[in-house]
Amino acid sequence: MIPKIILGKGPHATRRTVGYLFGKGRANEHTDPHLVASWNGFAPDPGRSPHRNPKDVADQLATQLDQPVRMLGDKAPKFTVWHCPVRAAPEDPVLTDEQWADVARRIVAAAGIAPDGDEGACRWVAVRHADDHIHIAATLVRQDGRRPRRDYDQRAVQKEARKIEVDYGLRRLKPGDGTAAKRPTSKEHFKAKRQGQDATAREVLRLRVRRAVAAASSEAEFFTLLDAMGVTVRPKTGPSGDVLGYSVALPGDVNKHGEPVWFSGSTLAGDLSLPKIRQCLAATGPEPIAVRPGNPWHQAVAATERIPGHLTRGDDHVAQGQLAALGAVLDLLPITAPPVAKAELQQAAAAFERATRSRITADRDSARVLRRSVQAIWSHPRTAGDGSGAAMLLDAALTAVVFAMHWHHKHQHAQQEAAARQTLVHLQAAYGPIVEPALGDLACRAPGQQTKHRYAHHLRQAVPEHAERIVEDRAWDALATVLAEAEARGHGAVTVLDQALSQRSLDDARHPASALTWRIQRLGQRHARGPRAQAALARSTALRPTATASTAAAVPSSQQSSTRRRRR
Repeated sequence: MIPKIILGKGPHATRRTVGYLFGKGRANEHTDPHLVASWNGFAPDPGRSPHRNPKDVADQLATQLDQPVRMLGDKAPKFTVWHCPVRAAPEDPVLTDEQWADVARRIVAAAGIAPDGDEGACRWVAVRHADDHIHIAATLVRQDGRRPRRDYDQRAVQKEARKIEVDYGLRRLKPGDGTAAKRPTSKEHFKAKRQGQDATAREVLRLRVRRAVAAASSEAEFFTLLDAMGVTVRPKTGPSGDVLGYSVALPGDVNKHGEPVWFSGSTLAGDLSLPKIRQCLAATGPEPIAVRPGNPWHQAVAATERIPGHLTRGDDHVAQGQLAALGAVLDLLPITAPPVAKAELQQAAAAFERATRSRITADRDSARVLRRSVQAIWSHPRTAGDGSGAAMLLDAALTAVVFAMHWHHKHQHAQQEAAARQTLVHLQAAYGPIVEPALGDLACRAPGQQTKHRYAHHLRQAVPEHAERIVEDRAWDALATVLAEAEARGHGAVTVLDQALSQRSLDDARHPASALTWRIQRLGQRHARGPRAQAALARSTALRPTATASTAAAVPSSQQSSTRRRRR
């Protein structure tokens, strides 16, 4: 059950609201509008007065609702109307008028509009439009002339809605923490539907602003990217000329006066205000020391593979920073995806957006490397033109999202956990169309049987528990190809295989052959060590515990088992 509070102002706000509640609706969606409850139990009902002109009855109802407001004259508050639609889920049982009346009384009591037993409370009505929802409208002056105490009313009615869901056997929604992005209004939804758009202007702008933040390395570049994405920007400047904020609009999205419909960054999402964006950009500025340039896809994959470790080490601020950076990775993936997978990846990014925010302050500096590599890919998206870059990054992101789901579950972030779970569904749907072609290209260059037998022998010695699954996997030829190419660049097959296995356990990999393929491809493209360095590494590897045991120990057994079920 979803309640949503809207405030109205102006001398005719109450009459406009009553007119809407008993009218046909913006898309003729109002069927049989009628009162189910009111402040006194016998308010005039424009929907159930067959012998009177409905307009006259609506005027009478608006006058009665407005009476306490008009008594205050010039001392009346700026906002005089409190409007709260309450909607049930499509699969919920149909409630009776009496049940909806009880829901309305509980909502206005929780909000402080009309506490139980308070005879001087605000005047209100509840109007039913259809089987699945009602609208509650109240005036924001009590009958004793005082203002209602409705501190944190949105949070209060959401809490009461969770109790109503239990009492009436309705679909139980996840409790929130106040960090979700603002939902589009019904007016915005109707407008998008009239224009034949799948998403509202607010949702389109939020996606584009998020992508600009992920791609930009400076504030100036952020605004330049927005312009390149077709977003109209209006900076907000102070008396000193400094930019204090910004608003954005889509070209052609206008109101009834033909003026652009502007959205400030903070109304798109809390983390898209200019101060928050500046914090993010400051944490991803130039490195204090020169860093050797490399393949940004490989750097992004390596940093993404480290996210599960950050999520299991216990530093919540670092973990939150990593999740925010992972959201930027998912925003990036659709830009180089094949058309068949683009829609799923866009939905994955949109779903995970909710999982990137919580009440925990993010340590964004901890994710500097990942964010810088994402920015580099935005600048040159075709760096890995064979598609292997996107395949590697998707492979690493899948595991990271699984651990994100567990992290949110541990911290009782119900909405974020559900968002991460939904993200997995879309990523898994996109996995095949992206990864299979890249593996197929590698398999076409597979070495001969003798070489593959030698690699299989190495695997059976290094990871006997996974060797047969790997050799029988359809990605085996691709794995053999990257091992052969690593050898051709001067790497030892055994050495590079051990390095790949030491990076992370294969216990949570549903397709260990493809996981190893991407790791070895990255390792194989690095500069090969000289003979002395290889000998030293071999001695060091011989003294280390096995990769499988050491890495698996770092992950709780419950997470390992769940990850195995959900991975790809």
